[in-house]
Amino acid sequence: MAAHLRRFCQSVTLFSRYSHSTRGLRTSAYKTYNPKSPRFYLYGTAVATSLYFGWKWVEKNAMVEAARPTRRVTDDQTLRGLKLNHRERRFIKFSSVEYQGQLYMTPQDFIESVTDSEPRPRLKRRVLIERDLERFMQETPLLSKGSPDMFRTIFDKGIISYTEYLFLLSILTKPQTGFRIAFNMFDTDGNERVDKEEFLVLEKIFSTARRDRLNRALEGAVKQTEGEDGEVEEVLEDELQKSHVVDTTLLLHFFGKKGKQDLKFEEFKMFMENLQTEVLEIEFNEFSKGLPAITELDFAKILLRYTYLQSDQYEMYLERLLDRIPEGRGITFTEFKSFCQFLNTLDDFAIAMRMYTLADQPISQEEFHRAVKICTGTELSPHIVDTVFKIFDDDGDGQLSYKEFIAIMRDRLHRGFKQQQVREGWEGFKACLKEEIRQDVQQPSLT
Repeated sequence: MAAHLRRFCQSVTLFSRYSHSTRGLRTSAYKTYNPKSPRFYLYGTAVATSLYFGWKWVEKNAMVEAARPTRRVTDDQTLRGLKLNHRERRFIKFSSVEYQGQLYMTPQDFIESVTDSEPRPRLKRRVLIERDLERFMQETPLLSKGSPDMFRTIFDKGIISYTEYLFLLSILTKPQTGFRIAFNMFDTDGNERVDKEEFLVLEKIFSTARRDRLNRALEGAVKQTEGEDGEVEEVLEDELQKSHVVDTTLLLHFFGKKGKQDLKFEEFKMFMENLQTEVLEIEFNEFSKGLPAITELDFAKILLRYTYLQSDQYEMYLERLLDRIPEGRGITFTEFKSFCQFLNTLDDFAIAMRMYTLADQPISQEEFHRAVKICTGTELSPHIVDTVFKIFDDDGDGQLSYKEFIAIMRDRLHRGFKQQQVREGWEGFKACLKEEIRQDVQQPSLT
């Protein structure tokens, strides 16, 4: 209220200055202030009227201010730091549509968020209307029609909520042995089927946890503002997670247009396998350019593209591979997919290695093969294992420092979601420049 009154007084002052600068007042100040002058009554009435309506305006705005939420923080940057974690910021960054004030990703947005560092350029988000959602409903395939190119087929004719985004991210790193566990988490009544209400429990869990975190963070921020100048910014309404006002693409795909279908484990498993395959196909095709295989160098680039290596380290791995495999025979999608599925069991592999070597000694290709088969039940092709050793074998003695390999591959699994330490000043500029150079190096050659 004080701020509004201050702005009003400034307006009156400007009006007064303007009035006193008029030609008539400059020529005869006496005419203005003479109580018997008609101009005196005219100006007096104008000022009184202005004060009356001005005070009403201040009162009205004060009432509006009082009705607004009181939880505030002083600094918008502090608000962003408290309010959003890394996944939330990325969801907002890639979301290209909104409906009734809530942000959504399209299936294409989701694909880009896990395969690209930046979203495609756009002027603004597309605001959806009910007619758009009706059209999306018709475009959403039945569960029985699911395929490894479903997200690419739907493209931008669908919506994905924030909680579903987190769910889909978790699928990408799930080993096949974890599919049953994921299904059982939804199957709360244990009847081997998941209905729509059970699936929406996921949303309630994430929403409650997120609300509690924000409340604690914002309460701390409000305490820090006490005793300061009182100029605060209002916390915007949460655009990430509200109760669903519309059925998303996943809900329609899993439970049908009427929401009455049940989701069985085999269907759930197929959906997870299809999504993993689709993302891997997109990564593979980016480098294969329509050919049935990628080069060993391209394979190394894919493995290292999401890691947090310095540019000189990144180049060292690639140069090492080129020196050791001057003419490769290529890596097929089947080989590539098998290796990426093995990476989803990386924690089990690390445990097996610790038990196997005991003293953290480097391992041979034979030992690597055996550990992979123990963890996954399947075997990797000898060529892809040999390529991995050519990349990560420091001195070329045929032994792999598995601790270094596991650390780098964990970055790969994070797909850019690992929280990095924020650097400022000159160090931050250098880190940013190195990352930009590295991104350019990682892009596949057009020749």
